[in-house]
Amino acid sequence: MKQILFFIIISIGISSKSYSQIEFSKKFKAIPPINRSPKFKKIVPPETDIPPTYSPNVFKSPEIKTPSSVLKIGEASTINMTPKNDFANPGDVYMDKMEKDLGKTLVKEGLKEDSRLLVKIDVNFGEIRTKSEFFLISYRDFGQIDGDLAKATMNGNVVQERLLMKANYQEFKIFLKEGINTFEIEALNRGALGGNTAEFQIYDDKGQLVKSDYWENWDAGVKGKFVIIKE
Repeated sequence: MKQILFFIIISIGISSKSYSQIEFSKKFKAIPPINRSPKFKKIVPPETDIPPTYSPNVFKSPEIKTPSSVLKIGEASTINMTPKNDFANPGDVYMDKMEKDLGKTLVKEGLKEDSRLLVKIDVNFGEIRTKSEFFLISYRDFGQIDGDLAKATMNGNVVQERLLMKANYQEFKIFLKEGINTFEIEALNRGALGGNTAEFQIYDDKGQLVKSDYWENWDAGVKGKFVIIKE
């Protein structure tokens, strides 16, 4: 009888313990751990336009593009290829300006010919018909005496190598052949005050004036041409 009673007490104890564990497990709720890891802010990159890509055309010649400022028509170039002299005299700049100003003043006062008005093309003085055996060429500088030089040729042959223009008339002869003769006078230089300037008169073998004319402000190398036909 005692054994039966002990067994019942033990059974009740075990059942009570099991029930209390079940109740405890139902009421217990675990607390989650605190997240202490650093938080990072997500940065979204701005949207950019991606340039389109094209497949190369192997059948088309490549187009070479250069900066528009380099090849733009009418635009003054800013590139100076002239070598600079670091040891240049600063006074040269003022001397050049003074010379230009002096030149403008002389032109304005009529003491110098304007180089912008230089004659740069050959001049045809026309045709002369004559029965004369020769012509006498008389010449002088009718402007400022500034060292004008000229050369005279007849049918391609030099008649006068160096004619220095002076205030007074000087003269030389040219002899004519039957038919067409070509007489030329060439300016050898510019005078110290401007272009080459001279006046001339042509006389026949009887002393008669055939032609009188002049040239003015010729550039070096300019020629005056006369066609003389001896009948």
